[in-house]
Amino acid sequence: MHKKGKIVGRVIGLIKPYMHFFVLSLICAAANVGLTLYAPILIGKAIDCMMGKGQVDMTLVIEIILKLGIIVLLTSLSQWLMSQCINKITYHTVKDIRMQAFERLENLPLKYIDSHRHGDIMSRIITDVDQFSDGLLMGFSQLFTGIITIFGTIGFMISINAKIAAVVIVLTPISLFVAAFIAKHTYEFFRAQSVTRGEMTAFVEEMVGNQKVVEAFSMEEKAKEQFAVINENLRVCSIKATFFSSLTNPCTRFVNSLVYTSVGIIGAFSALKGAISVGQLTSFLSYANQYTKPFNEISGVVTELQNAIACAGRVFEIIDEEPQKEDAQNATTFKTVSGDVSLENVAFSYVKERPLITDLNLTVRKGQRIAIVGPTGCGKTTLINLLMRFYDVQEGDIRIDGSSIYQVKRDSLREQIGMVLQETWLKTGTIRENIAYGKDDASEEEIIRAAKAAHAHSFIKRLPSGYDTVITEDGGNLSAGQKQLLCIARVMLNLPPILILDEATSSIDTRTELMVQKAFEQMMNGRTSFIVAHRLSTIKGADLILVMKDGHIIEQGRHEELLTKGGFYANLYNSQFSVS
Repeated sequence: MHKKGKIVGRVIGLIKPYMHFFVLSLICAAANVGLTLYAPILIGKAIDCMMGKGQVDMTLVIEIILKLGIIVLLTSLSQWLMSQCINKITYHTVKDIRMQAFERLENLPLKYIDSHRHGDIMSRIITDVDQFSDGLLMGFSQLFTGIITIFGTIGFMISINAKIAAVVIVLTPISLFVAAFIAKHTYEFFRAQSVTRGEMTAFVEEMVGNQKVVEAFSMEEKAKEQFAVINENLRVCSIKATFFSSLTNPCTRFVNSLVYTSVGIIGAFSALKGAISVGQLTSFLSYANQYTKPFNEISGVVTELQNAIACAGRVFEIIDEEPQKEDAQNATTFKTVSGDVSLENVAFSYVKERPLITDLNLTVRKGQRIAIVGPTGCGKTTLINLLMRFYDVQEGDIRIDGSSIYQVKRDSLREQIGMVLQETWLKTGTIRENIAYGKDDASEEEIIRAAKAAHAHSFIKRLPSGYDTVITEDGGNLSAGQKQLLCIARVMLNLPPILILDEATSSIDTRTELMVQKAFEQMMNGRTSFIVAHRLSTIKGADLILVMKDGHIIEQGRHEELLTKGGFYANLYNSQFSVS
């Protein structure tokens, strides 16, 4: 309950900027309830005006009818205005919480993204926020009017007959007890439902994105079985949550019927004794009905709010995640970078108990081409992650032109480095937008020049709309080689002083690769380049080859030198060109 209270407190904090709408909605709710509760008084008076034979006061009845008409109009107006205010509060609050979650997501260290299922993160920001919105919308609209109606009807009933009103007030705690009991049990079930829904979203997203692999290994049945397990868990969670929440209505209706019956019986005897008139009894029964109705609504609202709070808690978990380290207070920006890079006593591990890189030292001079080779898991990509500050070293330092990258703003650091990765990434949009990603002010001539340099111009011109062709998510309507060429063109457009090529031509055919290698030669001329390679034939011309194993540089030198040594690199190279 303590955790749930903190979540509610944070939701209230999000609502504070829209307090003027909140106050106005309360005023409208009070006006709406006041007018609604005044109507039974008028109806009771109208009934009393028509009780005696031949004693009907039509003048007063018509006057009452006109008043009722005005009340109906004013009630409708206040109801509409209250709904508008609640909509403003809800959708602005939801917009704010979703923006906070996405902004935090953009500012989280890659460690969080790498260690959490992407589908679950998506579910929190999209589905859970929607569920929160629905609960908040229903909660406000019914909670306001319900609470005011309860207190308003008590006031009106006391004004008619305090003794009968006391009966109603005595029976009230039963409804409150029922609502509290159900609320306590539904929260955990709705939270479990939300978590399981996130697991399902993550699994479906994983399967859709890798359906070719699933089919290639004939794992369709296995995928169905896994989905069936998650689906069954969601069914069980949902049934439990729905079962407890569905108890609300019948339980509170039973209490409400008990209250209404008690008022009817006691009121009838009071009318017979002349303590109240028939019109007042009619008004009292109407109030008893209106008094008990909000308990049904509020109990239903409590159920929705439990779901909303559970979903909000999952979103707040993202917002509360530790963001990546802020840039140093005195962080500077690079003005001009020549390209000298040095790693000094660097140590890093993804898991504290399993060291990966220890005491790594490396000095790279401006314009050098450094190839990094080694078996899978040796630390090649990790080294790139550290250079880009996707991860921070645990010990040691990395310097560019003598300046520690931890004393330079991240944006400034990454502006100096261009990356072409083995895994391509393209966003939904036009070819032009994808090439100019990171340089929105690029001219048409610059974009075409970059595409030509990457040997992408010819295939782009063959597309239905050329550079205006819209590609689907992650370039689904392009071949793997074409996607890689567009990623290369993206870097060609900016040409920073330091380049990182992580097996950048792995998805390109041999003929195209030869052309791209020529483009790379031109692109790398005078620039410091780090080339992560698996095909060793592509790095023969490197100024320095680093051979990594278990996070250490075990050999370094030029291609011919390393072959002459006959060590690990020579064995690795010969294994790729051995004839069986």
